[in-house]
Amino acid sequence: MPVARKEVDAELDAVEEAASRFRPDSEINALSASAGRPTEVSALLAELLAAALTAARRTDGDVDPTIGAAIIALGYDRAITALDHARSLDASVAIPASWSMVTLDDRVVTVPPGVVLDLGATAKAIAADRCADRVHRVTGSGVVLVNLGGDIATQGQGPHCGWQVLVHDDAEDPASLVALPPGAGLATSSTIRRRWLRGADVVHHILDPRTARSADPVWRTVSVAAPSCLAANTVSTAAVIRGWRALDWIGALGLPARLVDGDRKVNTIGGWPPDADGSGR
Repeated sequence: MPVARKEVDAELDAVEEAASRFRPDSEINALSASAGRPTEVSALLAELLAAALTAARRTDGDVDPTIGAAIIALGYDRAITALDHARSLDASVAIPASWSMVTLDDRVVTVPPGVVLDLGATAKAIAADRCADRVHRVTGSGVVLVNLGGDIATQGQGPHCGWQVLVHDDAEDPASLVALPPGAGLATSSTIRRRWLRGADVVHHILDPRTARSADPVWRTVSVAAPSCLAANTVSTAAVIRGWRALDWIGALGLPARLVDGDRKVNTIGGWPPDADGSGR
């Protein structure tokens, strides 16, 4: 539907202008360069930052929007498609950074000097939620699904049997077919995508904020279903950082999830259906 595509493009453009670390003229880059001065930001950036800080609080800092300097030092300083995959940069960070150092009062934000914000862990998921809501509102369509590279949001009544979504790592790997209900979200976080070489080491984009290094790749992928894409992405990202501890944590949350370890063994939690070949455990 051309109208739906137009609305999605407009929403994504707005989110990128507000929160893209790869756009020199984005609001978030101006905020990171504000030298600690309280700065009024747009309503959209305030919403995105509030969501990122909430995700940090709910995951005990596993999902932290202040990892920007660390991930740049690790070599992820431009869009992944333009990345030189053999970087050799200094991985030191100017100051220890933490989400608790950022203050948000309505639309006034204060970021300490030297702290670089990166909302990549949450902004794309919020964009999916916002796109689905916007298309549903503008078009009146009762059947809306938006997929932004693995971050999925739905709105409206949806198909009779739910949205049938195929989840898998690579084409040759075991696959899982899930039925996503209306008004829900699904997110997959991966350590096998967005990877590059740093010297002789393979690194990926999901950083452990406590070490400023790529999280130990216990999981190839973690997929989570939740009432929103933002909620699903928050849990899937934190699960990659928590490693094996994520199994009990997600189980306590009661969310359906599929975690694939480094040996391609599949773990399912919270009623997630077994894989098509029965490999879910």
